[in-house]
Amino acid sequence: MWVQDIYFNPVLKLTMHLFLFLIPNPEHLLLFSFIFILHLVTNLITMKHLLISTAFLACMNCLTITSSFSQVNTAPAVSTTINTKYAKDVSSESNIIAALYDVISGEAVDARNWERFKYLFVKEALLIPTNKNATGVYGYRTMTPDDYITMFSSRVKTGFFENELKHEVNSYGTIAHVFSTYETRETKNGPITNRGINSIQLFYDQNRYYIVNVLWCAESMGFTLPSAHLK
Repeated sequence: MWVQDIYFNPVLKLTMHLFLFLIPNPEHLLLFSFIFILHLVTNLITMKHLLISTAFLACMNCLTITSSFSQVNTAPAVSTTINTKYAKDVSSESNIIAALYDVISGEAVDARNWERFKYLFVKEALLIPTNKNATGVYGYRTMTPDDYITMFSSRVKTGFFENELKHEVNSYGTIAHVFSTYETRETKNGPITNRGINSIQLFYDQNRYYIVNVLWCAESMGFTLPSAHLK
């Protein structure tokens, strides 16, 4: 390795040629011996510093990668506490969907059980209605369960009943997706005011089900429900 460094280093190479050329002259021998040794020591010191710096950077890189993997692999904690009052609501895919519709339905004078409502969701859950603005552009907005409670409490002044007509479930391991067709009314047996489909994502921790997201689209946006998604 050092032979290669000396051979390919032009300064050292030149020094060696001069050294060999001037060996017959004793008065220059000591001078060029000193110059050669100085260059060699300088290269050794530089290489030592380079190796130390490289080792330091490699250690820092390993620490950064380890830290990154630790952050990536850290999942948000999900509460494992079961509220016995609502244990049945979260015991199956069908039960949690039925509870979702039931808890928001009632007459105008009926107080909703928002504790029960929030218990159905993971902490980071989102409710996402799609919409269409005055110019016909489609969009969506996101709400947390708390946002939904505020919206519902401030805007829904009449009775509100949301009933499921049909649902299809696809599940695997810890996840499930429910395509749930619904209809809404202002009174329990009154005329239908709207229909649509809720796309609901569920998480199952092997103890209970949670709602992760609810994304929905209503017929009032101009889309007729396909017969396959009705009773």
